[in-house]
Amino acid sequence: MSESVTSGARALSVASAFAGMRSVAPVRFRAGCPDCRGRFELTASALRLAIGASSRTTFYSFTCPDCGAAVRKPAGERIVELLTGGGVRTLRLQTP
Repeated sequence: MSESVTSGARALSVASAFAGMRSVAPVRFRAGCPDCRGRFELTASALRLAIGASSRTTFYSFTCPDCGAAVRKPAGERIVELLTGGGVRTLRLQTP
């Protein structure tokens, strides 16, 4: 099945469609460490998101770049939305 353009519009190639695009900077998330009180920015690859059956089992985690502590923080709906939209790897936890 083929479609033809009858409105006078010209065909657009993939190369010309993306010709003006530039590379996009990776998303960075602001975070803080409860142990050393450090404040920093992390890329999506430095974070992990675990989604459980309840708000108590939904959290994100990372390793503090300042002190090396393993940090785990609760993630509400808005945080889950931001992290997944920013490319953070997500693990869905199953209930027994």
